[in-house]
Amino acid sequence: MKEEQACCKIEHHAVLFALLARRAIELRGDVGREAILAGMTAYGNERGMRMAGNALEHGDPLTVMTNQAYGEWQPDYEGQMVFGQIQTEPTLQTYISKCAWCDAWEKHDLMEYGKLYCVNVDKAVYQGFRSDFVCTPISKAMSWGGEQCKFDWGLPLTPEEAEELPRKKKELGTSCMKDFNYHTAHLKYTISRFLINYLGEDGQEAVELALQDYVDTFGREYLDILEGVYP
Repeated sequence: MKEEQACCKIEHHAVLFALLARRAIELRGDVGREAILAGMTAYGNERGMRMAGNALEHGDPLTVMTNQAYGEWQPDYEGQMVFGQIQTEPTLQTYISKCAWCDAWEKHDLMEYGKLYCVNVDKAVYQGFRSDFVCTPISKAMSWGGEQCKFDWGLPLTPEEAEELPRKKKELGTSCMKDFNYHTAHLKYTISRFLINYLGEDGQEAVELALQDYVDTFGREYLDILEGVYP
């Protein structure tokens, strides 16, 4: 019987981030925390720029609507995430009421470190998409003890755009999406680079320890599968 190839899911992505954060903070405290947050901002910007590139390649302008349409990931299975719109005008506001990242951090007792992912990632992705865009959290994130994650995207989704959004998503399908081997490899690359640049030898040690933790949690194959995927 052929052995099934390892394939990362949201759980692997979430846990790898939290393990990197934990080791950086254990070794360097607040400086390690700053390095993680800086790395997350860069990671989010990179994702947003990639989304913008896809939109422009398709001839679409960089708007709130296209930002919502050109998402790069989807849940691993139906019901894993629950999210939607609160309002579309005068500004678009959205919510998340069930989060697979939070579920993974809770499962592995890593919420204290995983929650740092949520500090700036949405704003960073949004500003990577277009530098003058600002995403503002309007509730305490679930990873920080809130009931829901709620966001204000700063601009309206007009009635015409609200009608166009599902059509655009259907048209794109999964053509601009990446699997979680890619997203996990991207996370590993960018966060590791920032830890080493910020913390030097301590950053290198944090990365090595976190990757060993990751292997101990999931198995060597879930690290090997990331080799050569990003960049």
